[in-house]
Amino acid sequence: MKLLTGEYRNTLDEKGRILFPVKLRNELFSNNEKTTLIVTQSFDRCLWLYTVDEWAKLSSKIMDTASPFNKQNRLVLRSLIAPAQEIELDKSGRLSIPQSLREYANLTKDCVILGINKYIELWDLETYSNYLLENEESLKDAAEALSEISF
Repeated sequence: MKLLTGEYRNTLDEKGRILFPVKLRNELFSNNEKTTLIVTQSFDRCLWLYTVDEWAKLSSKIMDTASPFNKQNRLVLRSLIAPAQEIELDKSGRLSIPQSLREYANLTKDCVILGINKYIELWDLETYSNYLLENEESLKDAAEALSEISF
């Protein structure tokens, strides 16, 4: 799989479907693979989308280290693993987002799709814009913390 990158803007239709960007579809699915993604809640009121293989790796690591006897672990399991749903793109390249996940991410109409290397984020446009504004100073601090990276 190639690296998933890019910012895309699309609208959610009245049935809760969003047209998935062709560039991302081409990077994710080749050789007539089944076009299935795992969609789950994130921690910032957006959705995370993973290929089946990437989700298997991540969820396996989480499940191998999380204990149902630990309060914080249960919170992560209930927030990330439990709401995950396997969704297949339709023949038109649309992804039908389940109602519960649309409500969690406040997806109404205008959306932003972000390719972030091995996974994808799906945001409501207004929520994403507000998130960027609210975290502008934190972004500068986070970037400064990476100052030891050289290239």
